[in-house]
Amino acid sequence: MFIDTHVHLNADQYEEDLQEVIQRALDADVKEMVVVGFDRPTIEKAMKLIDEYPFLYAAIGWHPVDAIDCTEADLQWIEELAAHPKVVAIGETGLDYYWDKSPKEIQQELLRKQIRLAQKLDLPIVIHNRDATEDCVRILKEEHAEITGGVMHCYSGSVEIAKECINMNFMISLGGPVTFKNAKKPKEVATEIPLEYLMIETDAPYLAPHPHRGKRNEPSLVPLVAEEIARLKEISVEEVASATTANAHRFYKITK
Repeated sequence: MFIDTHVHLNADQYEEDLQEVIQRALDADVKEMVVVGFDRPTIEKAMKLIDEYPFLYAAIGWHPVDAIDCTEADLQWIEELAAHPKVVAIGETGLDYYWDKSPKEIQQELLRKQIRLAQKLDLPIVIHNRDATEDCVRILKEEHAEITGGVMHCYSGSVEIAKECINMNFMISLGGPVTFKNAKKPKEVATEIPLEYLMIETDAPYLAPHPHRGKRNEPSLVPLVAEEIARLKEISVEEVASATTANAHRFYKITK
C-alpha cells in the first residue's frame, strides 16, 4: 500500500468529484492520505474530511504566502483543533520568497511561532520552502526544530541540504517533480538519500507527475512517484511502498 503524505483534497478543484477522486486513490492502493490545511477555509475542510473518512489524517498550519493574514487568534484556533487525534502535524508552514504577498520578516516570524507551537503540542512540522532555503534552514536550526522533527515537503533542493535537514530529525518528501525529465536535483536526492528518510506525496491538485504533467493531480498518481524512486534506486516498487509507508506511520505516529 501507499500513503500520500501531502494532499489537498480540501481544494476547490475537487469540489465536483471528490468521492470519485478518493475512490480512484483507494483502487490504486493509496490506502491513507494526509490532507493539508493552510488557512481558515482549507483547515475547516480538512477537519470535516478526517471526521468523514477513517483513512484520512490532517496537517494544519498557516502557509507562508498568506502569513500577513494570520492573527494570534488563528494560531490559537489551530492549537485547539490540533487536539483532534487525527491531526498528525503542524503545517504546512515555512518560507516562500517566490510570491511577494507577505514580507519576508512576517513569514519568518510566523514560521518561528509555528515551530514553537509544534514543540508545545509535540507534533512534527511540515515545511514549505520556495526560493528561501538559507533562511529556512537557519530558522529551523535557531528554533531547535529537531525537538519534534518534521518533513521538507515536495523537496526540490540539493542532496547536501537534504542531509542537513536529516541531521535535524527531518524527513525528505518527494512528489511529482522527481518524475520530470529535467528534474536533476530531485532525482539526485531520490538516488542518494537512504530510503529510511524518504516519504512520498502528490501535493495534489498541483504538480502532477509525468506523463500527467500540467493536468490536475490526484492521490491515485502517487505510485508514479514511487515507481521513479524505485527506478533510480534500482529496487522494487514494493520495497519503496513498504518503506515509505512505514516511514510515514512512524513520522505521523499513525498506529495500525
